[in-house]
Amino acid sequence: MTQVRKVALFRAAHGRTGDKGNRSNISVIVWHPEFYPLLVAQLTPEAVATQFGHRQPSRVQRFLLPKLHAMNFVLDDVLDGGVNDALNLDAHGKALSFLLLDMSIEVPASLAHLLIGPADA
Repeated sequence: MTQVRKVALFRAAHGRTGDKGNRSNISVIVWHPEFYPLLVAQLTPEAVATQFGHRQPSRVQRFLLPKLHAMNFVLDDVLDGGVNDALNLDAHGKALSFLLLDMSIEVPASLAHLLIGPADA
């Protein structure tokens, strides 16, 4: 049986957020290519929708970019109406990538040496 470690996604990938109207666009790019298949399996549209449940996205789409070892998520209706309508401090949703990067993932112990950041994260 393969041992796994539960870690925050930011230890295996980084991200960036963009916006268009009431839609957030979040990229996830792995730090090491060996993490890509793990993240494809774990970062499903359903898992991301659950992570953003409090924002109640009406739809989450995932676009895979295997040659870049990356993926892009498009979340509809998560920006409180968009920049001109939102009353929150982050009207563009730029901090939403950090919410996704805080998501827990499982990494085989054999790949733990490729993780970045503090071991207790």
